[in-house]
Amino acid sequence: MASQSNDPRLPSAARPYKQPVVAPQDLPIDYSGFVAVIFGVFGAMFRYKVCSWLAIIFCAQSLANMRNIENDLKQISMAMM
Repeated sequence: MASQSNDPRLPSAARPYKQPVVAPQDLPIDYSGFVAVIFGVFGAMFRYKVCSWLAIIFCAQSLANMRNIENDLKQISMAMM
């Protein structure tokens, strides 16, 4: 084992990680919310129950993965309707 005097790392220089601030318009696209809207439209237009169930599942996934609660909650509520 190496002794502590030979360790080149400096514990005093370590800084905690800070997540960079990202503007809301620069966030990545919520693909599960988009897919939920597409399946919802197909389920409503063509009366496919499978598409409607998939829309509900993707909408729940998008709800579980949302980061900005105010912006995403509006999108999710519109997708659910």
